[in-house]
Amino acid sequence: MQYPRDAIATTPDPREPGVIPRLELFVEKMAGHPVPWHAFAEGEVFRIGAHRKNDLVLDDPMVSQFHCKLRVVGGVWRVEDQSSTNGTRLDGVRIRDADLPLPHGRLEIGGSVIRISEAGARPQEELPATASFGALHGRSAAMRRLFALLEQIAATDATVLIQGESGTGKEVIATEIVQRGPRRDGKLVIVDGGAIAPSLVESELFGHVRGAFTGADSDRIGAFEAANGGTLFLDEIGELPLEVQPKLLRALESREIRRVGETQTRKIDVRVIAATNRDLEVEVNQRRFREDLYYRLSVVSVMVPPLRERLEDIPDLVTAFLQQAGAAESQALFTPEVLADLATHQWPGNVRELRNYVERAIVLKSAAPAKSGTYRVVSAATPNINLDLSFRESKEQVIEAFDRAYLSALLTWSNGNVSQASRRAGMDRIHLHRLLQRYGLRTVGNRRTGTSG
Repeated sequence: MQYPRDAIATTPDPREPGVIPRLELFVEKMAGHPVPWHAFAEGEVFRIGAHRKNDLVLDDPMVSQFHCKLRVVGGVWRVEDQSSTNGTRLDGVRIRDADLPLPHGRLEIGGSVIRISEAGARPQEELPATASFGALHGRSAAMRRLFALLEQIAATDATVLIQGESGTGKEVIATEIVQRGPRRDGKLVIVDGGAIAPSLVESELFGHVRGAFTGADSDRIGAFEAANGGTLFLDEIGELPLEVQPKLLRALESREIRRVGETQTRKIDVRVIAATNRDLEVEVNQRRFREDLYYRLSVVSVMVPPLRERLEDIPDLVTAFLQQAGAAESQALFTPEVLADLATHQWPGNVRELRNYVERAIVLKSAAPAKSGTYRVVSAATPNINLDLSFRESKEQVIEAFDRAYLSALLTWSNGNVSQASRRAGMDRIHLHRLLQRYGLRTVGNRRTGTSG
């Protein structure tokens, strides 16, 4: 749903330092409660729903736990429905996301009605001048706010939930928090929820005893025990199977674990940091993630902005990647014209994609503009359809053909370097190894080969 630009509720861009955008919300109707009453939305994100972690809590049985949110995007307030059960309506029209119109916007959420108007921006205290936090770099207001928050978090032992799109640097943030925290001398154990077979997740987290299941030939400690006294980083927590979530919740609350196949409980002393590229509030609404586990994990929440919302950080990031690669002499490749061109790209792969671009420029000794060949759209050919196969079999055949073609092209690009290939694809290295094995593709030295089968 779009409105003419002059009818959009614009606000001072929150990327400008020292500015806190504000809206005033008048609740005109809410089932079983006297109205009207109002609240103020301040900052960059304001959440509305029935769960107590929202900024505006509506005690309305027709409102989802995390129903919708108001967010500032490019200086414009936007309303985003979070896959709510009963939907969100803006001025009578059901929307998934829409820019907020002037002079007032009227939201219908479940059985409640909220009238929204601008309240003007107010200044905030001066942001830190630092343009880095360890391996994290950026001088945008969004990143300086993030660095200030991370400094506070690192000094504590609190459970942390890091949310952001793939490639935004969530694992780097977790590592920096640990290195500055009270457990810096303890172990850091990483569990990638996206790279573990669902049937093995419980064993991976809690361990197992010999004979607990087929293939359990010996006792094995899990990640919680391995991280005892240190930190456990649960990457891609949104991939955790629903049946394992209650056991993780119990471990977090009781600080005890029990190995698979064992009745004895074991005390643990672990700090937990979790990360996900999913919107866990949407997952809670869809009943794919337990509400109580989300509440327990998000003692402190960190939202990592995508690169497209902080394009002014690209020069700093390019310089940092060149230094990390020991190629400071390649700085001359990134002329003002090249940097200006990079700032016009949307970077769907975020910081990881930019890093891959810089590494490619170092190798090729050319930083060609992003639109002139580095990123290209490939038209998909119509697949051959065999009606003698079932729909499922035909679909699997097409998917396998795509996987083989993509993986072959990926290995050709990386010259057989699986680590580089996994970074370019935004894929866990172990998962990439498994796919290569599944499709009979393997690497020998720096050369890709294919095997039959």
